[in-house]
Amino acid sequence: MRIDKYLKVSRIIKRRTVANEACDAGRVFVNGKPVKASYDVKIDDIIEIQFGQKTVKVKVLTLSETVKKDAAADMYEDLSV
Repeated sequence: MRIDKYLKVSRIIKRRTVANEACDAGRVFVNGKPVKASYDVKIDDIIEIQFGQKTVKVKVLTLSETVKKDAAADMYEDLSV
């Protein structure tokens, strides 16, 4: 699954176009490396997203094309401190 779609489906970022723009701007990292929107996410990847001064760090637990709103948080584990 592409990272821009994963960020949208898991509701870490609300819209896929915003996720795409964040990747293009170099604010999305997977396992410490900047990635493009087409990066293929795998289970156990560590995703870091920079939102201005705040950094969100999550670990991918599951991949799913569609998920209900209340189950979206089960797709990842929040590692932010």
